[in-house]
Order: sequence, then structure tokens, then C-alpha cells
Amino acid sequence: MKAIEDLVPRVAAKAKATSTALPPVATAEEVAETEAILGFALPPLLASLYREVANGGYGPDYQLLPLIGPGRTALSEYQSERSASAEGATPYWPAGVLPILDWGCAMYAAVDCLSETAMVLLFDPNAMADEGAAAWFVDAGSLAEWLEIWLAGTGWYREDADDDEDVVEPRPWETAASRIAE
Repeated sequence: MKAIEDLVPRVAAKAKATSTALPPVATAEEVAETEAILGFALPPLLASLYREVANGGYGPDYQLLPLIGPGRTALSEYQSERSASAEGATPYWPAGVLPILDWGCAMYAAVDCLSETAMVLLFDPNAMADEGAAAWFVDAGSLAEWLEIWLAGTGWYREDADDDEDVVEPRPWETAASRIAE
């Protein structure tokens, strides 16, 4: 819990410094409603971000999706991707993996809400051929680590990241196939 207590204020400070107008925070009731619809709890850090920083609108490049509300949200994108995955010939979206940021080109940053660390995954459908698992990569071992990378300005998604030898590139998510099959 200490990590959340230390990290959330730093995220809030950067969010305020880098966003022109943050949306209001999500209420505890909205978070609980979202969890009830999803059928799983949000990791504590993710819930804290939505309740204490803002309902999206900050973060790396394209910024976090709102959790709930009008338009595109983490909830609506999860429902859409899970539905499309179930109806398609190649299942690709595992249960409990909540998209939190749209990178563009149909790519998402997503939090594995069923992992103990709230691992952050990169979904890149451009890498998917005949197997949905090929589209999944580990971006960070935890949501806290992912946020620390953003705070430090060292993410792979930066324009000048190719010039930085210390940038850690996403690696294949080894358990993607088994999670998709669940």
C-alpha cells in the first residue's frame, strides 16, 4: 500500500503539469459499478488513479482512457474487444485484461487485473497472424513500474526512444495463449 501512497501523488502532479484540463475523478460508486459490470476488481493502484487523479486524460502519449462515462472508455473498449474476440475465428482478448490506453493503430496498453502485480501489457494486432497470443507483449511487470517509466520519461513510445540504449522494449507475453484459452 505504501507504493500506492507514494506513487499516486507523483502521478497526479505530472498529470496536472502535462494536461491542460483533467476530467473529474471517478467516484467510488463509479469504480464499484465498473467492477460489477466487468466481473472483477480493479487493481488497487488503478482504482486509486481513477478515484484520486482523474477519470483518464493523462499519461503516456495518447493518455489513459476514462474508466466509465460517455464515449470510449476502458469499460466499453474491454466489452468491445472481448465480444469481437469471442465472435471471431481467432480468439485474442483474455478475460480480466482491461485496456487503459489506446496507442493508435488498434494498439492498447492494458492492465492484467487478474495478476498480482497488475502487469501492463501491450496489445498489437499488427503482430497477430493466425494466433491471437502473438499480439500480446509485456510492457511492464507491474502498473507501478509502468507509471515510474512514464514519470521518468524513459518509455519505448517516446519519439527519441530509438536513440536511447537503456529503453526496455516490450517482450512476448509467454502466458497469453493459456489466458486467451480460459
